[in-house]
Amino acid sequence: MTQTTLTIRTRGPGLHEFTDEVCRFVRDAGADEALLTLFVQHTSCSLCIQENADPDVRRDLDAFFRRLVPPSDAPGMEWIAHTAEGPDDMPAHIKAALTAVSLSIPVAAGRPALGTWQGIYLFEHRHGSHQRRVVAHLTP
Repeated sequence: MTQTTLTIRTRGPGLHEFTDEVCRFVRDAGADEALLTLFVQHTSCSLCIQENADPDVRRDLDAFFRRLVPPSDAPGMEWIAHTAEGPDDMPAHIKAALTAVSLSIPVAAGRPALGTWQGIYLFEHRHGSHQRRVVAHLTP
């Protein structure tokens, strides 16, 4: 069993790829075959595996979630009570509840068994810059 915590710096909402950091952790751990678990230690961002070839995919996903859950000061969002940390806070919690906060990825031949166009992303749902912690855990 091997574990580390990765720090992902974000610069606002959207998908922030950290596939290289995960691959480096797996390689440095010397894991040939294992199960990799990633867990984000925050309630206003999430994790996802998504296409990493065409940046339009990331932009479209971000735009979809902004339309699905607009800021709390947008028309029609008056029902939101949790507004102390700004109009993006409760919507970020909702988005995180709708998406994944952990991922399980098989490791084969010393690498995460991702498909050709798959990348690992932290999906930031808050505005502004943040440092997010992702626990990476390998189980043989």
